[in-house]
Amino acid sequence: MDAEASRRAGSEVSAQGAVLARPPALGGRGGLLPQLVVALLCGGYAVGSAVGWGTPAVAGFMGDFGLSAAALCSCVSCLWYARRVSGPSRPAWMLFATSSFMVSLGNGVWGWYEVVLRRPVPLTSAADFCFLLFAPPAIVGLLVLAKRPCTRLGWVCLALDSWLIAGSLITLSWSLALARTAEGDSGSSLRTALALAYPMLDIVLVSMVIALHFRRASVNRAAVNTALAALALTVLCDALFTAPGLRDNYHSGQILDAGWFAGSMLLAYAPWVSAREDAALARRQIPRAPARRVTGSLTALTPYIAAAVCTLGILLNVLHGRHIDRFVLFTACMVVLALVVRQGIMLIDNVSLTQELAQKENHFRSLVQGSSDVIMIASPTGVLRYVSPASKGVYGRGADELVGTELAGLVHPDDLGHLLCELRRFLAASPADEPATRTECRIRSGAGSWLNVESTVNRYQDGLIFNSRDVTERVRLQAQLQHNASHDSLTDLPNRALFTERVRQALSGRRSGDGIAAALFIDLDGFKAVNDSVGHQAGDELLVCAARRLQDAVRAVDTVARFGGDEFAALICGGSDDRYVRELQIREVAERLRCALSEPYRVGGAEVRVAASIGIAFADSGISPTELMRNADLAMYRAKSTGKGRVEMYVPQLQADVARRAELATRLRAALHEGEFTLLHQPVVDLVTGEITAVEAQARWRSAQGILFTPAEFLRMAEDTDRTAELSRWLVEEAVEQAARRYRNGLDMPIAVRMSAKRLLDRGAPAHSIEAIITSRGLPPEALVLEVSESDPRDSMEELERRLVGLKRLGVRIALDCFGAGSGSMTALRRLPVDIVKIDRSFVEGVVESARLHKLTAGMLRICTELGLVTVADGVDLPEQAIALRALGCTHAQGAVFAGPLEEGRLNRSLSRGEYPVPHTAPPAPVPAGALPVRRPFRPNNETSVPPA
Repeated sequence: MDAEASRRAGSEVSAQGAVLARPPALGGRGGLLPQLVVALLCGGYAVGSAVGWGTPAVAGFMGDFGLSAAALCSCVSCLWYARRVSGPSRPAWMLFATSSFMVSLGNGVWGWYEVVLRRPVPLTSAADFCFLLFAPPAIVGLLVLAKRPCTRLGWVCLALDSWLIAGSLITLSWSLALARTAEGDSGSSLRTALALAYPMLDIVLVSMVIALHFRRASVNRAAVNTALAALALTVLCDALFTAPGLRDNYHSGQILDAGWFAGSMLLAYAPWVSAREDAALARRQIPRAPARRVTGSLTALTPYIAAAVCTLGILLNVLHGRHIDRFVLFTACMVVLALVVRQGIMLIDNVSLTQELAQKENHFRSLVQGSSDVIMIASPTGVLRYVSPASKGVYGRGADELVGTELAGLVHPDDLGHLLCELRRFLAASPADEPATRTECRIRSGAGSWLNVESTVNRYQDGLIFNSRDVTERVRLQAQLQHNASHDSLTDLPNRALFTERVRQALSGRRSGDGIAAALFIDLDGFKAVNDSVGHQAGDELLVCAARRLQDAVRAVDTVARFGGDEFAALICGGSDDRYVRELQIREVAERLRCALSEPYRVGGAEVRVAASIGIAFADSGISPTELMRNADLAMYRAKSTGKGRVEMYVPQLQADVARRAELATRLRAALHEGEFTLLHQPVVDLVTGEITAVEAQARWRSAQGILFTPAEFLRMAEDTDRTAELSRWLVEEAVEQAARRYRNGLDMPIAVRMSAKRLLDRGAPAHSIEAIITSRGLPPEALVLEVSESDPRDSMEELERRLVGLKRLGVRIALDCFGAGSGSMTALRRLPVDIVKIDRSFVEGVVESARLHKLTAGMLRICTELGLVTVADGVDLPEQAIALRALGCTHAQGAVFAGPLEEGRLNRSLSRGEYPVPHTAPPAPVPAGALPVRRPFRPNNETSVPPA
């Protein structure tokens, strides 16, 4: 199977390499039309010349003015192109335009004599000078287009190569024709000079054409090649015209004119070849392919070819029996001398290049052999041609073992398809746009294991270069980091992010209306007590055990996650399509989880127990993952608030309750600033005399809609918002303000204000804020009773004690609210400097009916009496309760049996009356020591000290 995959890989790579090797096809209608026009014009002119144009008059006209028009067209074309472009090639095209203009002018003068004046052209005329001026601008233009050498030695070589070509051509031409031309035109020195100058300049032009062919620049290559062809064709026709036999029998309109005409038309077409090629490449987004060095061997043979041509010229003189004149001998000697110098320079240059190449090869070999990366060269068929020695250390396989094997045979079968697709895409892409690519796959090592290998792939001739490195450890680390990012570090369960993704996958994979997924949110009840009693390390062990129990209690297709702390979640998929049956199934799963989590845990050397509150929400049609998880969370909090250790299903009413609480909390924020809160006062009555000894301030919220909310309805929401401190501050300020007003009016009635320990220790509150309020309102400190409530075990008892001691030194009396309701009541009684104890209403409500509560209440009152503390029973709503509490030794009470919370007017009437009737069915119990005196405010008891901490 691997071998077959390897063969397929090799064939596909080879096919892609073949496609890449084929040059892109250019052209189209935009490129063929100009070429077709030029070919038709040249072909038509050649046919006309071959048949003599029909009449001598037409032949003369076409041979003179036709050539003049073609040269003028070439001139205009080169000038127009030179105006449109910029850069170093612009002067060359202007020079070519000048050269074409001289040809056009010369043919025009020639036609003036033959066609207009109808007489022979003089042997020496203006046309000869015009034709003579054709070569110099063309020669300079070719020099402009030539690739300039970068060093002085390069310029010397260019001069030597030019002389080698020119000298050999001069020797050959002199031997064939020029010598006879110089001897035959002895009658006129000017005529002889013109007859020799024109072919000499043509020879120089031909030399430049050949030299430029080997040294032309890479810019506008097609245009330069076309211009070279045009000039070469023109010079060839000039050489034929120079021959004595052809020149003596020449007349306008012959076939020789077709060559001159074709040269002018090619030169007119030359500048626009490059523009069309660039436009086609840009249109197809194909980069210009680099030129292949196919002329390198011809460049090296140029000096020898020149020497051979020079030797041929001398041999022609010898074979024809002519003596070798001094001109030929001098020219040949100069060619040989240039050849010797040129070869010496080439020898020195070759030695230098050889040394430089050897140094680079050694440097490259050192880099490859010393590199920790494995460098491999693969052929188009996928066979490895070269493997660096680093393969032994990376793959555990030597380079000799790998060379000649197929790359596809080393790649893991699961990664082979991806690798081939990437290589096909890379080979099809443009090398300019994407010179390299990067792939990653698994490679078989010498030990038989699979290594994760990352490779940088580059093109190399017809194959590919792979620069590979072992990234197995990096891949493992990435996988571990990815696992850590989606899993809980303690229990290794999925975290909230992964659980949310699993929920999203479950919902997206369901059919419409097929609610088969359920989310369970789980909270461990009593986990904080485990941390506090056994320690946090034992708590971590418990969480790990709980996670294991959850995983064992569900199926493998289900998901169990930990969100943090003691919060877990489970995603249960599948079940009956019937909603009732499905609810029974999920509830059964939830009960199984609850029972498993409620089993005893052996952690930290002790056996501990926790319970579990579980909320269930079903994935109904159209529900989102966020909504499903929110519903399960609401159901879980419902289970905790209704007794803990329970399983609750989500119902829409839960969301309505949350919305109502959120709306109420929003309205509560505005109520504090809009003055919707009011203050009511409930009297505290002496159970023996019925005298009012104090009043407790209680906040009420009367909303803008006229609804009166009790503290039970809004205080919990206040605790859940950032308005708790603001509400507490308002309560203290308003209560002290009204008490100070009554004090100034002669009613020295103490005011009791309830405040939580959290608010007393709030570092964000201004220091000594209570002291400042008392001082600013003018209320005596002993007229304020501060009822401390809701002491959280997390609060620092030391800081709370210091704060209350400071207030007590000022004169403020301290009351312990809700005594007996919490586990820390006795600790607070022992540590805090309290003067008054308020018995929680939970004991008062059952003091008559329950013998157990009766005994507990009696015990608490006995302790407080022995400590010399004033006792106040809260929530005394029935006469029987008042009678029972008085019999047990309670000194004071507040509740509906006397009066509920009163507004300002009713409070003033009650205070004016001064007392309430006390229910009596038995003789009143004796007043214990430390009881409140009649019509006197609460006073601190200094006879019995508070036990030390």
